[in-house]
Amino acid sequence: MTRRTLCLGASAAAVMLGTGGLRYVGSQPLVRPPGGQDEEHLVSACIRCEKCYEICPCDVIRTAHIEDGIVNMRTPTFDFSANYCDWCAEENGGDPLCVRACPTEALKLPAGATAESTILGKAVINTNWCLAYLLIGCRFCFDACPYDAMELDQDNRPVVIADRCNGCGACESVCVSLQNGSISEGATERAIVIRPLDELEG
Repeated sequence: MTRRTLCLGASAAAVMLGTGGLRYVGSQPLVRPPGGQDEEHLVSACIRCEKCYEICPCDVIRTAHIEDGIVNMRTPTFDFSANYCDWCAEENGGDPLCVRACPTEALKLPAGATAESTILGKAVINTNWCLAYLLIGCRFCFDACPYDAMELDQDNRPVVIADRCNGCGACESVCVSLQNGSISEGATERAIVIRPLDELEG
């Protein structure tokens, strides 16, 4: 893609954003950091400075790519492959540093927001790829959940309690299903992943 094409695309996206066409430019639903749950506000206010990405102590914030949609490009999303969002509990007394670092309030929490009340996304289990559902006995995701948002069924298999899940990503970060390729043949992602709310509702 040439620089000229990219600039034209970004300009067109800005025009569509200004005319209320955000949902029609091929943007993919993304799981956003704390304070980014108002999608239209985040996309319009974010200046792509990457301060949230740089300050994240858990190293889970990444920038979206062109394949996520032109409007989303370089806005903050998550990568739970090695860690999860702990709301900066140890580093800042539970006040997310990404929100504090945002210079335009693209990431902005409502008054009284907590980790439990801010829904980043929801954990979804693919039972075809989950080792526990293949009777291997895995329960890493259950043990990792810090919000008691998972339970074990009668066969000792993990089940997400949707009303308690805030999408922190702890379960996804510890899932070992992809390390057992011969068992979960054909898997393209981990057996438990965090999905954006817009994707689940759509």
